[in-house]
Amino acid sequence: MSPITLWFLQASRSIRTAWLLEELNLPYTVKFFDRTPEGKAPQALKESAGNPLGKAPTIQDGDLTIYESGAITEYLCEKYDKENRLIPSNANEAARIKVQQWIHASEGTFALHGIALLYARMTMPEAVKADGKTLAEMEAKMAGNVQNDIDWLEAELKASTGRFLLGDEVTAADVMMHFTLKFCLKRELGTKGRSWPAVEKWVGDCEATEGYKRAVEKTGHKF
Repeated sequence: MSPITLWFLQASRSIRTAWLLEELNLPYTVKFFDRTPEGKAPQALKESAGNPLGKAPTIQDGDLTIYESGAITEYLCEKYDKENRLIPSNANEAARIKVQQWIHASEGTFALHGIALLYARMTMPEAVKADGKTLAEMEAKMAGNVQNDIDWLEAELKASTGRFLLGDEVTAADVMMHFTLKFCLKRELGTKGRSWPAVEKWVGDCEATEGYKRAVEKTGHKF
C-alpha cells in the first residue's frame, strides 16, 4: 500500500487527520505548510492540494483526493479500521450513532458557534471595535450557544465510564471534537469567565495519548 499523503496546514484541523492516521497505524507522508503572516493558507497549498477551496486537511489515497476533516475521518475508518475501534460497527448501533453524532457536532454545532465569534472579531470595523462596547455586547449575546454546547460535552464526559467520550479508548468522536474544543478554549470564544473541569481534563488526556504525541512530533503541529 502506498503511503497516504496529508496536506497539513499549521494550526488547523489537519492535526485531526494526522492523529487519526497514527491511531490507525497507517503510513503517510506530510506536505507541511505554514500560514502566511496574515494567518491564511499559502498559495502553494492551494495549488498543490487539489482542494477547490485550497483548504487543509486534504488527503490523497491512491487515486482518491478527499477533503473536509469529517469526511476524511469517516473514509479512513470505514476503509482501514477493520476492528471497528474508532467507529463501532452496526452491531453496536448505539455506540456507532453516538460517535457519528460527535463527528458531525464538532463542526456543525461547536465550531459553527465558536467561529461565529471569531469572525465577528476579525471583521468588525475598527471604528466599531474602538468604542470598546459594541463587540463586547455582541460576544456576550453569542456566547450562550458556545457555553450550552460545552455544558453538553461536560455532562457527557462526566457520564462516561472512562477518560474519553465512549469510555477508556479513543474513538473518532474524540479525534474530531478535540481540536474544536481546544480552539474555543484557547481563543476564549464565548468561554471567558467559565471553566469546565471534565472538558479541560479530557483535552489533556487526548493530548497525552501516544497517537496524538506522534502526530504532533511528525507534523510540527502547534496552536
